[in-house]
Amino acid sequence: MTETDIQRAIQIALSDYGIVLRLNVGEFTTKDGRYISSGLPVGTSDLLFIGQGYIAFIEVKQPKGRIRPEQIHFINAMRKLGHRAGIARSVPDALSIVNYAGNPADMEDY
Repeated sequence: MTETDIQRAIQIALSDYGIVLRLNVGEFTTKDGRYISSGLPVGTSDLLFIGQGYIAFIEVKQPKGRIRPEQIHFINAMRKLGHRAGIARSVPDALSIVNYAGNPADMEDY
């Protein structure tokens, strides 16, 4: 199963509970050689979940996918601000993130 497949399965499953948005970050080089970075800052999670009274940031990875330092920093920063955030390698992982009942700042750092 690819990361895209996992992401789609998570989006479908979470859509029963709230709104799920795909957050894009992109980098490319134009034909004339200029480097362009567009979208959100590097490290921003793949998905934004908007639930009843809260939001959650979900970084989607394959079971053995590696997490970049920028992604860890973003997740930990969102938790410190009181938002739910984490890494999901499956639909159950994503459901755990959005259904977390405690204080996100108390979640274990990566």
